[in-house]
Amino acid sequence: MKYIVVTGGVVSGLGKGVTISSMGRLLQACGLRVTAIKIDPYLNVDAGTMSPFEHGEVFVLNDGGETDLDLGNYERFLSLELTQDHNITTGKVYRHVILQERRGDYLGKTVQVVPHITNEIQDWIERTAKIPTSEDGEEADVCLIEVGGTVGDIESSVFLEALRQFQFRVGPENFILCFVSLVPILSDEQKTKPTQHGVKDLRSLGLSPSVIFCRCTEELLGPTRQKISDFCHVPAEHVLSVHDVKNVYQVPILLQQQKLHLILEKHLQISKMTKPDLGAWAFMANAMAQWSETVQICLIGKYTGLQDSYLSVIKALRHAAIACQHKLDLQWVEATDLENNVEEAWDKVRNCQGIIVPGGFGNRGFDGKVLAAKYCRENNKPYLGVCLGFQAVVVEYCRNVLNMTGANSTEFDEKSDYPVVFFMPEIDKTTMGGNMRLGSRVTKFTHAQFDDGSTSVLKRLYKNKESIHERHRHRYEVNPEYVDQIHEGGLKLVGRDETGERMEVAELPGHPYYVGVQYHPEFKSRPLNPSPPFHGLVLAAIGKLDAYLEEEKMLGN
Repeated sequence: MKYIVVTGGVVSGLGKGVTISSMGRLLQACGLRVTAIKIDPYLNVDAGTMSPFEHGEVFVLNDGGETDLDLGNYERFLSLELTQDHNITTGKVYRHVILQERRGDYLGKTVQVVPHITNEIQDWIERTAKIPTSEDGEEADVCLIEVGGTVGDIESSVFLEALRQFQFRVGPENFILCFVSLVPILSDEQKTKPTQHGVKDLRSLGLSPSVIFCRCTEELLGPTRQKISDFCHVPAEHVLSVHDVKNVYQVPILLQQQKLHLILEKHLQISKMTKPDLGAWAFMANAMAQWSETVQICLIGKYTGLQDSYLSVIKALRHAAIACQHKLDLQWVEATDLENNVEEAWDKVRNCQGIIVPGGFGNRGFDGKVLAAKYCRENNKPYLGVCLGFQAVVVEYCRNVLNMTGANSTEFDEKSDYPVVFFMPEIDKTTMGGNMRLGSRVTKFTHAQFDDGSTSVLKRLYKNKESIHERHRHRYEVNPEYVDQIHEGGLKLVGRDETGERMEVAELPGHPYYVGVQYHPEFKSRPLNPSPPFHGLVLAAIGKLDAYLEEEKMLGN
């Protein structure tokens, strides 16, 4: 196994996740299998209980792991299926070591950070790197490891010490350290001091980078590259420019042009690398710059002040737009602004081509989401509701079509006369972390045929599969007592779980596109393989859904 470790300096948010994902995509283009690990130095066991305002979205894996959003970057770029063990946190490591100590596994020894914590980190990396994550089920050739935060943070020091030891455990031919640093431009000059100080801090910890990725708004100049080389003890050709490009999908091409694959091949002594062929990926990345048509989608949520809160939703919309050869024009609307009749917010709703209401928790803004669902239903505007957005569809329909005055979710009104959405009976209300319906679950299209002979739009978008696997993250669901009344009342609950008791998909027949899903399809969307519900929304928004479905029918899908 070859290990590529990426650390960062100066400031967080430089794009280590995109850099490491792009590196992995380039290695895949060279015929290698890759896997990825994210190290997060926080004490939380996982990201599940963190506020989106503080940490961005919580990304959900197939096995139900609630992780850092960077694992979403890895899965999207590299078409991997990672596990919760691929996200290593300080909380996980210490919990594991303490449990071993309580069992007496250390045989009376004094348990210390070195060697017990550092050894556990190294063992965790080696163990996890061998877990198959690609479609063929084979073990990876290369493991990419991203260390969160910046060099010098007290929280990450134990991980950097573990990696210092790890380089000797696996041998220099199996380990390479990369450093991502900021090169700011001040007075029209590219400044190298931040990078110099970051590398100095790293070297003081016993780690010396072999490749330096320089994040800059403009391409790195020759003299700047040479200066970094001189002061940071790396060859000039190992100082790579990761400057701003038109879209992130061009970063693998950028790295290929600077021969990163050859640097890695030589340092890691990889014998089976082929000439890189980015193929359809490069075509997509370069073609995007040529498109002139745009599709305007309005996202209605409660965390619109921090776009990372909806990162996977944004990516899924962009993937769908790519498939339709359109640029995405994303408009943001605070759900509370719709409740308060803010004219600017309603203008965006009226003027956009489609509406997306993503998942969320808490009462704030829910009625605004219900109002958005009502507007789209009554005005034939394409609508996609995800998780809470799906529940808003059910509540709105019950209130305004089925005359269930005051219908609501018990999350917001425990005394509602019509609790059409309620707390899942098996969930423990007292424990927060990891205590939801999480991970990949089956949805069966058991009620996808309508009285007029037509078939569910979403089933057709899933290429007429009888059942699908999608990822979940929720505590509330449609109340089974109201299912028949809702379905027979016109809002078709076409997709259900294996038991038939949990509602997964709702559709309104005859509407251009009015779909709600209890699961989170955005987590499985890929740049070259968009999520079907998101693809359907964008197709409907540009008026091409019917033509697409007819073409798919002719192709036998």
